[in-house]
Amino acid sequence: MNILTINKFYYIKGGSETYLFALKRELENIGHKVIPFAMKDNKNYPTEYEDYFVDHIDYGNAGFLEKIKLGSKVIYSQEARRNLERLLDVTHIDVAHLHLFQHQLSPSILIPLKKRKIPVIYTVHDLKVMCPNYKMLHKNQICEKCKDGKFYNVMLNRCTKNSLSGSLISMLEAYLHHGMKVYEEYIDHFITPSQFYKDKMIEWGFPQTKISYIPNFLDTNSISPSYLHKDYMLYLGRLSEEKGILTLLEAMKKISGSAKLKIAGTGPLTDLINDFINQNGLEEKVEMLGFISGSNLEQIISNAKCVIMPSEWYENGPLALIETFASGKPVIGSNIGGIPEHIDNGINGYLFEAKNSDELASKIDIMQTLPEKNYLELCQNARKKAEYVFDAKNHLSQILPIYRTITA
Repeated sequence: MNILTINKFYYIKGGSETYLFALKRELENIGHKVIPFAMKDNKNYPTEYEDYFVDHIDYGNAGFLEKIKLGSKVIYSQEARRNLERLLDVTHIDVAHLHLFQHQLSPSILIPLKKRKIPVIYTVHDLKVMCPNYKMLHKNQICEKCKDGKFYNVMLNRCTKNSLSGSLISMLEAYLHHGMKVYEEYIDHFITPSQFYKDKMIEWGFPQTKISYIPNFLDTNSISPSYLHKDYMLYLGRLSEEKGILTLLEAMKKISGSAKLKIAGTGPLTDLINDFINQNGLEEKVEMLGFISGSNLEQIISNAKCVIMPSEWYENGPLALIETFASGKPVIGSNIGGIPEHIDNGINGYLFEAKNSDELASKIDIMQTLPEKNYLELCQNARKKAEYVFDAKNHLSQILPIYRTITA
């Protein structure tokens, strides 16, 4: 089977790309051919199809006038449509698998796929199918005001990075998607990495028969579990408001024991976090590691007692959580979005109410005082879940029948 994989980035930028390349590897291992379509970038992995990629666009660093100028490409990219048409002219495709395509690629790519009757699957990595700013957040509060097509709220509230121009473009993009019936007419099947996202889509009017919940996966054989630990817990990820890092720091002020926390990652809250640590005398408890990847990150996880995920938005199926379980480490996570689907409270980790620093502090204290025998059980249960629920073969056994069904 020839599978066209569409994602605006063709290098590991986040969880979506980690999944994309893992799936590509598994599909190719069993004889399928995976053909990419993406945006040009000097960080891209090499591919013979790069000549068909669209020119690099960076909306984040564009000024006000430049964003307005680029807005038409967000809404409908003629370049992306033409380039994909050229690729389809020279390549036979059995099924197209979409990932992150909005903005830099735009819904224009769906036109040539529909014209050629190529079935389309879309893995829903974020909330863009429902929310113009993809997070369902406004001023770090859960917001669902755009439900039932009320997309004007994104501009009224400046939901896209608090930018008027960015929010205007997001609003126009959402109305175009709605008017074109992009998700109704051009997508044959949706895959959500969490049951929560599937339920939320159904609540917002998507047909249940077109949505399948298939959790993310990884190659557990490539990760050796470690049930030993040093005296620290770990936060890893982007340092941004919706991730709940400030709630975690508040909890560190309240813990009764001597627990220590290492923070691995970068983001817009870096300076604020450093100031918080200094102003609250947490220098002995909290250590900032900055950006860490590869073997260094694996070592940091391997030595941690647990990983803490204090998210305050509708997380999907975090790959970081699955990787943590595969490493044999329990997780303390907030009870929001898809996180509680992964964590079995008291079995392989602990759940707490999102934004509740008191409850988080109590869970940290429980983890710190847990007898080694009980801690080992948490670790082993975490690894078992990674092996049996988030396994690559299990994932393929669910996704391949969908490929076959929609191409039949």
